[in-house]
Amino acid sequence: MSRRRRSAQLPSGPAVDVVVHLDGWEHSCCGDPVERDQLVGWSCRRTDDTAGATLTRTHHHLEPEVDVDGRVVDLLVVRPGGEPEPVHRVPGGRALRGFDPDDDGHLEQPWTGVEVAHGEEFLVVVRCPVRPALR
Repeated sequence: MSRRRRSAQLPSGPAVDVVVHLDGWEHSCCGDPVERDQLVGWSCRRTDDTAGATLTRTHHHLEPEVDVDGRVVDLLVVRPGGEPEPVHRVPGGRALRGFDPDDDGHLEQPWTGVEVAHGEEFLVVVRCPVRPALR
């Protein structure tokens, strides 16, 4: 389960950017929408995948190894060939599957609104106040 930080502010200090992979099947199942500047508190597992990310968000009772707490600073959809493309927001899993009456689930470029081809794998850059440590 996601842990949400109650405060709208993060501690000051040397920040580090951490890339978190949102796995296609897991996010499509029941993932929440993700937007730029959003505060997140995610449980992750370490992975070695083709997207190049080393942390993957988990909320399906897979054993988390790292907690990532911070602010979302960038969002990318991973194309079938592996190349990332920036997006404005990541729709929730229900919207991506076409089952959310309040969200059409489309992807768009940041700041332009130009629609981007659908994708199932995402990379989220989270700015953390401290480097996440293993549990």
